[in-house]
Amino acid sequence: MRLKELTVLDIDRAAMLQERLHQPGTRLGLITSIDGAQLITLILHTVSGEAELWHTPLQSNRYQSLTPHIAQAHWQERSVWDMFGLFPVGHPRLKHNLLHQAFRESFFPLVPGALEDSAFPHRSHTPMKVSGSGIYEVPVGPIHAGIIEPGHFRFSCLGEVVYNLEIRLGYLHRGVEKRIVETPLSKQRFIAEAVASDSAVAYALAHATAIEDLCDIEVPDRALYLRSLALEVERVAMHISDLGGLAGDIGYLGVAATLSRLRGVALQMGELICGSRLMRGFVCPGGVLLDPDNHLLQLQTLTAQLQNKILSPLNALLSNQVAIDRLDKIGRVSRRLAADFGLTGPTARASDLVYDVRQHFPHGIYPQVSLAVNSESGGDVLSRTKVRIAEVKSSLNIIQSFIDSMPAGSVFRNLPRDLPANSFGIGVVESHRGELIHMACTDEFGKLKRYAIKDASVNNWTALAIAVRSNLLADFPLCNKSFALSYGGHDL
Repeated sequence: MRLKELTVLDIDRAAMLQERLHQPGTRLGLITSIDGAQLITLILHTVSGEAELWHTPLQSNRYQSLTPHIAQAHWQERSVWDMFGLFPVGHPRLKHNLLHQAFRESFFPLVPGALEDSAFPHRSHTPMKVSGSGIYEVPVGPIHAGIIEPGHFRFSCLGEVVYNLEIRLGYLHRGVEKRIVETPLSKQRFIAEAVASDSAVAYALAHATAIEDLCDIEVPDRALYLRSLALEVERVAMHISDLGGLAGDIGYLGVAATLSRLRGVALQMGELICGSRLMRGFVCPGGVLLDPDNHLLQLQTLTAQLQNKILSPLNALLSNQVAIDRLDKIGRVSRRLAADFGLTGPTARASDLVYDVRQHFPHGIYPQVSLAVNSESGGDVLSRTKVRIAEVKSSLNIIQSFIDSMPAGSVFRNLPRDLPANSFGIGVVESHRGELIHMACTDEFGKLKRYAIKDASVNNWTALAIAVRSNLLADFPLCNKSFALSYGGHDL
């Protein structure tokens, strides 16, 4: 990816960023820091497939918040506060994202030393209070029924209607970014692909793309095709899983059971490519670790079978009026709010924001191959369901076309012995949730000094809080499943 680096002073940053983001095809990608002495802002240009990296030097641990002007910055500024102790002055509702009260107030995991300003706000998380006669709160989690990841939800309700939802995450924080920096390059991919276990290929690909961008190397075409093939199989498997979960939440158990079985077929396809149903240990910096050439014919057969078998349960879901009534006009997110908060993936496309990383930024064989982007305008659970169904069908077609057009050749290229000094590498991938960003940065000796990750869920968790307002409390599980958010991908 072509990357332009700029130095932007804090006093100019908000105004310049507002101006940039008003330009067509411009997105706010990432806000982070390297060691707490600066802010790093990544801006993506979807038309040109290029990016800008803004360095903002800081004299203390305080800077002017972007959130009052750019709403989607609010969640990332909270994470930067947790990890680096950088306080966004003027943030309208600052609260901790990742670190809870058990951590001492002066503890900031990614800062090598104490900052000059030692006056830090109390590490608390006070939920917003909704006042009025008859208002009551319903706390849910962080431990939930079943085996899902932990997160706390606090609903403010009047009767059965939700007026506000407070979301508290961070229970699954593992220090992934710091651990990657501490790990030898040859083993970093094992950590990257384990961040969110349902996105192993996407995370491994984002890591590999960032390292290859850092080293400025080209990967063999066959490896690019195989990477995209695995990515599409993962997308199909996860969308089928999410659709089955939605069917289960509305009591359509026949469809839920059928989709659960067919997800197994998609995982079998993943095993043919990667050697594992978990799809780990396949993508690596430089290419892929094995060539599934002997399994491509069997993969093509399984894909055709899945294309035929998946139609019945998907058509049943969209043709049953009872199911439609349960999904329609539930958990709506308007196009304007989706744009303001930078939503991404099926969540954004269901609100008529036509943005798909596969069309814009290099990862795998994309964007060299064209694809149609599926979108809806309702912004509700039904629209998110329709987008996923359309993507399952289109991804299965893409898989067949990749197998038919698979080039010959090698599947791996050796990396340079040493990483370049004082360099950045960016990997942007369309996971099944949406835009996934990895950033790698080296020091003057060519050693990795910062690795940053932003999952699509970082943008999309806000959408869940918006969607449940003015909906029934009983509809929350349905709204939640329709977004298919990742706790682990957010918490890192």
